[in-house]
Amino acid sequence: MVNIRDLDPSASPLDYYGSELRRLREEAGLKQLQLGRIVFCTASLIGQVETARKVPTRDFSERVDAALGTGGVFSRLVGLVLRSQLPSWFQAYAEMEAKAEYISTFQSQLVYGLLQTEAYARALLSVDRPRQVDVLVAARMDRQRILERERPPALWVVLSEAALHQEVGGREVMRTQLAHLLTFLERPWVQVQVLPFSAGQHTGMLGSFNLLRFDDDPDLFYQEGYAQGHMTANPSLIRERSVGYARLQAEALSPECSVALIARVMEERYGERAGSDERAMA
Repeated sequence: MVNIRDLDPSASPLDYYGSELRRLREEAGLKQLQLGRIVFCTASLIGQVETARKVPTRDFSERVDAALGTGGVFSRLVGLVLRSQLPSWFQAYAEMEAKAEYISTFQSQLVYGLLQTEAYARALLSVDRPRQVDVLVAARMDRQRILERERPPALWVVLSEAALHQEVGGREVMRTQLAHLLTFLERPWVQVQVLPFSAGQHTGMLGSFNLLRFDDDPDLFYQEGYAQGHMTANPSLIRERSVGYARLQAEALSPECSVALIARVMEERYGERAGSDERAMA
């Protein structure tokens, strides 16, 4: 078992979180069992977090802050901890995504991470990293908090129609995911357009990509590969992809027509009647 006194708080955000939890717990005169009772978890879980063997959740962090009266220390730290659990090549992008004022993305196969439901994300992430899925899902859900800010980034999503038909996690997961997409109609800072199959060949066939814009920093282009991502501020590439993105927006359905298509696919492909019909034919 790891000795907490041997942990180097500067080794990682997780180590720092654990060392601070033990320090503040002891300052409050609480045993692990006592703190666990207050925050509704086991002493073992407290010990695992303190020894950096367990990644804390946001809910856990908020309850610990309340129990120890820390003024939100752990609620602020947990975002950094969760981000540090992301693949190393993705961490830089996640950090810049959180700072962006404007995000535009084209997705050729999947729903964009910021718009995914927990069940959809879990189904995706469990394919290649089943042992890390809980932490990775928590990190992805935490990324989405930028859309809940008082001043969220403007987000424009062009989604290939293929993403609506690619079944991820089963019918119920997909139905819930498409229903979730429809809720963004009520958010003025989020626009979703669907690029229909009828558009034919288009510039997005080269693959999914994101463009990030900032108030005081250069624009960034990001494209994810199989095992790593590529991020650059190269002006010529930014210009080329910005023009390409404008073309995708022009070829896609309007936001209103996109809503209608999403709703139709949700009912016809993933609705209860569609599922019953297919079972009857089997």
